[in-house]
Amino acid sequence: MKESRSQPTLDPTSVPGQSIPAKSRLPVPVEPPRPKPSLTKTLTWIAAFLGATTISAMLGTTLALLAPIPGAAPEQGRKLLGDLWSSGFQYKISRPVNVLVMGIDRVVDAKPGSDEVFSGRSDTMLLLRLDPTDNSVNVLSIPRDTQVEVPGIGVTKINQANASGGPLLARETISKTLNGVEVDRYVRVSTDAFRELVDLVGGIDVYVPQRMEYTDNTQKLKIDLQPGWQTLDGAKAEQFARFRHDSFGDIGRVQRQQALIKALRAKLTNPLILPRIPNLVSMMQKYIDTNLSMEEMLALVNFGQKLDKDDFKMVLLPGRFSAPNEFRASYWIMDEQGRDRVMQEYFKASTATADELPLANLKIAIQNASNDPQAGAQFAQYLSTLGYTNVYQAENWQDLQQKTQIIVQKGDLQGAKVLQGELGFGKVEATSTGELDSDLTIRIGSDWSAMRSKLPQ
Repeated sequence: MKESRSQPTLDPTSVPGQSIPAKSRLPVPVEPPRPKPSLTKTLTWIAAFLGATTISAMLGTTLALLAPIPGAAPEQGRKLLGDLWSSGFQYKISRPVNVLVMGIDRVVDAKPGSDEVFSGRSDTMLLLRLDPTDNSVNVLSIPRDTQVEVPGIGVTKINQANASGGPLLARETISKTLNGVEVDRYVRVSTDAFRELVDLVGGIDVYVPQRMEYTDNTQKLKIDLQPGWQTLDGAKAEQFARFRHDSFGDIGRVQRQQALIKALRAKLTNPLILPRIPNLVSMMQKYIDTNLSMEEMLALVNFGQKLDKDDFKMVLLPGRFSAPNEFRASYWIMDEQGRDRVMQEYFKASTATADELPLANLKIAIQNASNDPQAGAQFAQYLSTLGYTNVYQAENWQDLQQKTQIIVQKGDLQGAKVLQGELGFGKVEATSTGELDSDLTIRIGSDWSAMRSKLPQ
C-alpha cells in the first residue's frame, strides 16, 4: 500500500470534512468483543464491498480488506485475517464516509510494483458512500469521458485529473463537480488486479448481450466474446469490462461494469470461496494504493456486516453524449439537474435545483424479456391506463426473465417505488443497466402474463 505523503488523514468517526493530522488522529472506537459474525453476513459484506470496489482495474478494483496491512508480512496478514474471523470485528464507523475508487489505465512503460503504475488516467471512477445511519452503500459510476473543469488544467475529461495531479487533484475535481461533496478517502488500483481476482474465485457468470470483437494495440488488449450466458475467466472479464465499440461507447462500458459488480457479488456469497479470501491479502497488495488505515479498513468491514442485499445501490451520473460537432473531443455532458437529484438521493447532499419530475412525465422504456412477443405492446397500453404518457418500447432483452424488473436508470428511486406500488408487482433494481435514454426501464418478465390475466378486460 503506497500512502500519499501529502494527503491529510481523516478519521471515519470525525466530523465530515475535518482534517486531523496523522500524529493527533484519534483511534477508531473499539467496542467490547462481540459474538463472531455469521458466515453469511460476513460473506455478504465482502461480496458487496469487494464487488463495488474490485471491479475497477478497468472498473474500480479494491477492497479495504485486500489492501496490504501496514508493516505486516503476507503471512502475518493471513493470520490477522483469520484472527478477525475468530474474534469478530471490533471497529466501527460513526458517520457517513465517502471513498473515491479509481481503476488506472495501464501505463505501458511503468515497472510492475512501482508508483508509476498508478500515474495513468483513471479508466474508471466510482464514488462510494457508506452510511451507518441507514446501513447503506451507494455507488456512483462517473464516466471517464465526463466533461469537467480540472483545477489548474482547464476543461477536459475527468479521467485526466489523476494523470495530471494524482489522487489529490482527482479528489478536488470530484468535489467541485459534485456539489462540494466531501471525499474522505481514495483507493487506486492498477490494471491487472481485476483479472487476477476473477481467476482466483474461479470465474464469474455473466450475460454477454452481443458479439464483442475489437483489438486495442496500444493497451495490448484483444476482445473476442460471443453473446449469451457464460463463465468468464479473468482475461475475458477484462474484455467484457473494457469493450466500448458499440453505439453506447463509454456509457455502455459503465453499464457492463455494474453487471460485473452484481456477478462478482453473487460469486463471493458462495461459502466455498471463503478459504481463498486470506490469500487475496498478499496477492492484491501490489495492485492497490490507498490512504485508508488498517483501523479504517476494519471499520468498513464491520459496518458491512449489517448490510442486506437491498442496501447496496448503484447509479450512473446522469448526462448525454456530446453531439459530433459540439466539441473537438467526445464528451459525456453531465445533466446538472440529474446530478443534483442523485447527490440528494444517494449522497444526502442538499441542492437547490433537485426538482422531482412529475411521475406521469417519467420517460419509461419497456424491454420485453418474456417469451410472449406481445408483452411489450400490452404493457405499454397498461401504463397508459395508469396515466403514464411518456412510454416507449425498446429492443427486446434476449435474456429471458422470470420476474419483472424496474431499473432505476437515472437514479429516481422514489419514482420507481411509486410505480412499483401502482403496478402491484415487479422488483426495483437499483442499477443503471437499462435503456440509456430512459428515466426508468421496465424489463418485462414471465410474471406479467399472470398479472395481466387478473386485470379488467
